[in-house]
Amino acid sequence: MTRRLIAPALALAALASAQAAQAQQQACVAPADVSDAAIYAMPIIFDAARTTCANRLARNGFIATGGEAFVAPFRAGQDKAWPGAYRLIKVFMAQKGAGEEAGGVDIGQMLGGMPESTVRPFVDGLLGQMIAEEIKPADCGKIERAMELNSPLPRENVGGLVAFLIEIAKLDNPPVCGAAQPPRAAK
Repeated sequence: MTRRLIAPALALAALASAQAAQAQQQACVAPADVSDAAIYAMPIIFDAARTTCANRLARNGFIATGGEAFVAPFRAGQDKAWPGAYRLIKVFMAQKGAGEEAGGVDIGQMLGGMPESTVRPFVDGLLGQMIAEEIKPADCGKIERAMELNSPLPRENVGGLVAFLIEIAKLDNPPVCGAAQPPRAAK
């Protein structure tokens, strides 16, 4: 290979390597987006649990007596949390749904081609249905207890806690991008 061809080949290889690295970086989600998704999803989770577990929860239990007060700040924060939740959904769909078809339709491509304002109600309905289907009767009490335990926390802390737990549990579909570590105290 002549020197005239080596320089462009190296430049092309460097560009391809940089693009591959960028693609790998984009394959993870920011902890803030995971937090936003948790905040966004909480009212949907609450509604699905309340409906699915209606005949399994006590009339004087937390969901019946304090549930609406717990979920109200999350409902109020859904609009603010939607952009982060939507970014997580797009990364998830790019990883999980790319090329996957349901009934002959590529779900990732379909959602990618829809206006964001159309995607949101679709996500709400689909997420609510998926959560309701996953709730087992034996889990109703645990769900109520988890909500009650989280009820004293501000919604941002609940979202941050969910993101942290997902990160340390190393759930990697999609993975959480490396979060900044808190500074260590000087010795």
